[in-house]
This record gives sequence, C-alpha cells and structure tokens, in this order.
Amino acid sequence: MNDPFNSSGLNKSKLGPARDLEPDSEANTVEMSHRAPGNAGPGGPAMNFRERIEWLLRMVLLVFILASAAFLSAITAMRIAIHGREVSMPNLVGKNVADASSELHSRGLVLRVADRIYSEQPMNTVVRQTPSPGLLMKVSQQAHVVLSLGQRQLQIPPLEGNSLRVSRIELLRAGLQVGEVSGVTLPDVPADTVVIQNPKPGAGGASPRVDVLVSQGRRAEAYVMPHLIGMNVADAVRRLETVSLQRKLNTVNAPQWPHGAVIDQTPTPGARVAASAIAELTVAE
Repeated sequence: MNDPFNSSGLNKSKLGPARDLEPDSEANTVEMSHRAPGNAGPGGPAMNFRERIEWLLRMVLLVFILASAAFLSAITAMRIAIHGREVSMPNLVGKNVADASSELHSRGLVLRVADRIYSEQPMNTVVRQTPSPGLLMKVSQQAHVVLSLGQRQLQIPPLEGNSLRVSRIELLRAGLQVGEVSGVTLPDVPADTVVIQNPKPGAGGASPRVDVLVSQGRRAEAYVMPHLIGMNVADAVRRLETVSLQRKLNTVNAPQWPHGAVIDQTPTPGARVAASAIAELTVAE
C-alpha cells in the first residue's frame, strides 16, 4: 500500500525532524527569566519603589532644567530691553536748532532750550549742550542746549550808583536784563545801591544779562545772648538793659526752683541777637 505522503510528492526528508516545528521552550524560559518581576511592560504590573524614585528624580531634574532655562531667558530679555532703550547722545554743537531737534527726535530724545547768548555763531545755532556727546541717554530724556543770538554786540549801560530798581529799568531799555544779584554790607553806601556791575559799562556783552553787586547798607547792631538761666530775675534784667535789649518776662509755677530765678531763656545762650530783638525770660514764681 502506498504512503499517502508519497502520492502527493512530499518527502519526509524534506520536512525535517518533527522537533524543528515545536516551539523553543528553552529560549522562552531564558527570556522569561530575564524579566524582572517588577518591570511593567505594556499592560504589565505597576513599577516597583525604586523605579518610582528614579522616575520622580528624572521629572524633578527636567523641571529644574526647564525653570533654569526660562529664568535665564527672562534675564536676557530684560537686559536686552533695558539696553535697547538707551541711545548715544549726538554732537549738536554748530548745528541749527531745527536739525538738532530732528536728530534728537530720531533717537527718541527731546530738545530743551536752556538759554540764548550772543556769539559769533549764526542765530539759532547750538553753542553748548548738556549732556556731552557720546553719553548714553534713556529714550524720552531731555538734552539741554544753549542757542546763539547772533553776532550782535550789546552796549552795557552804566549801573553803578543807581538803585537796583532803576538799574532794572535801564537794562530793559537796552534790551538786557539783570542777571545774578549779590549783596554786601557797606556802612558808607545806602542800601539797595549797585556797587559793581559785570560786564563793565560800554563793553560789548555776549550775554543779555548783567550781574550786579548791591549794597545792603550798614550792618544792624547785634549782641551775643548772655547765659541768664539760674540768675535772679532782677540781675538778668540789668544785664539786658546794659545792651538795650528789650525783654519779656513769663512766670511759671516751679517749686524746685528758687522764687524769682530764671529757668529758661530765648534766644539760647551764645546766640547772635539783633539790637531790635526781644529776649524772653521764664521766671519761677
């Protein structure tokens, strides 16, 4: 009887041993032995304690790195923003006020006219500026400039010997004005009299202002306030009368002080007191 396998043209030798078709149970055993009991594959058991700690540390490290990067980015952006609002002050001297204002406006700065003086520069030309060129300025800050009034030379009128009021009128008539006013005590010159002027009369001035020194007249007589506390009121009054100082007496109830003793005074001892001042004494009843 013929073998049915032979009738289909199959040869047992071509199929090989039957054990080749069986699963490799030994390899599967090795693979399963290498899996840790706590490893969680897809759908596997939960992580063990050590793996949870490692995962938590990795997350903390990742958060720290991200926070550090965000902080450094914010600091860098802030520094760029601050320095981005600073511009360099240009050189404006010798430029027309319109050109100077336009150049400052292009940099976000504001021009402010601080003064006008007569000079050899054409009218409305920048003679001086503050701040100096090259300094860093914040946007919207002001640059102060002094403009030229042209080459006109002013004739300064004589002011010495006139009162300060008359001097102001004379300067206004000449297209000028009073500059800095200083005072000095001169016993032989009436008060409010101009003693010295700068520039001198007849000179050509580069500025429309004239500084003057004005007499304050005779210095008022003054005394040094004596120490009267503890003295009897009668003795204290006699000391004040020797220098013709007016006085005002106030009495208070002070049992710890002897009757009629000076317990307080105004002005304080050693102070400079004008002859017209009033000294107040507080006396114990």
